[in-house]
Amino acid sequence: MSSTMDISSILQGGYAHPLTRSWQSQSRSLTKEMLMYPIFITDNPQEESVIESLPGQKRWGVDRLEEFLTPLVAKGLASVILFGVPFNLEKDPVGSNASSPTTPVILAIKKIKSLFPKVLIAVDVCLCEYTSHGHCGVLDAEGLIDQEKSVKRIAEVAVDYAKAGAQVVAPSDMMDGRIRDIKRGLMDAGLANRCALMSYSAKFASCLYGPFREAAGSAPSFGNRKCYQLPPNARGLARRAIVRDINEGADLIMVKPSLPYLDIISSASQLAPDHPIACYQVSGEYAMVVAGAEKGVYDLKEMAFESVEGFVRAGATVILTYFTPQFLDWLDEGRE
Repeated sequence: MSSTMDISSILQGGYAHPLTRSWQSQSRSLTKEMLMYPIFITDNPQEESVIESLPGQKRWGVDRLEEFLTPLVAKGLASVILFGVPFNLEKDPVGSNASSPTTPVILAIKKIKSLFPKVLIAVDVCLCEYTSHGHCGVLDAEGLIDQEKSVKRIAEVAVDYAKAGAQVVAPSDMMDGRIRDIKRGLMDAGLANRCALMSYSAKFASCLYGPFREAAGSAPSFGNRKCYQLPPNARGLARRAIVRDINEGADLIMVKPSLPYLDIISSASQLAPDHPIACYQVSGEYAMVVAGAEKGVYDLKEMAFESVEGFVRAGATVILTYFTPQFLDWLDEGRE
């Protein structure tokens, strides 16, 4: 694809797959097609390990994916988003192994595509699981984010995932300018019309990521991520980030977390009325809903529906949630 073509002219990546085409409608009732299941993939091919802080969720090795996903696909699982959890790959300051041919995510992309060709595969794009320091970008000599090097490396990883067969790449790092560089990288690789770009546009520095960081082993070794994730009270900054990412070529806009940020989901649907809006019911949100049900505060199914239907009401058309397996059953059973 010509590198001289304007980013705003590339639309086909956002509807190249049957599922991404369905996301172009402004649905306002929850369906199976709206659900995307986050899955943790380790570099131990036989692994099936419980994540203590994330009830009901496990880390999976590539060789266990068939037995794990087959019953879910039979129930209507439409899409997954993959997170790499490398325990054995060497980590370095620039996340060199984030897109090596043996990284668990690339192996999982190929496995799932061969086993379940109709399932849409999205891949989280970040360096934190692969860097020795655990931050989401490349650091300079002072231990601060080097924006230019970070964006270059993240774009390289995103393009490599698309080359491996991912139908959606989803950068979660929150580095300024990475949407533009990823889109340009996809265009230069001739993949922009086949791979959608889902931006974590409004990702807030939240207390609700704790179980995920345990699951992915992605906690930073020093400091925190507040210099690149949004302040929780920064509605205006979130709106600016959403508009920026639209202009830089994002095919889908995401808000993360979801429940404390329903106003931001609503803002995203107003600022990007012609884009699918995604939201991530993150690990801490999920764990809280489960914990309340275990304490008898409410019925698990009822509260799960109430929370997710709130996201849909606010304007979300794609929901990333760990409740996806249950919803595949619950939606067949009916709301009540």
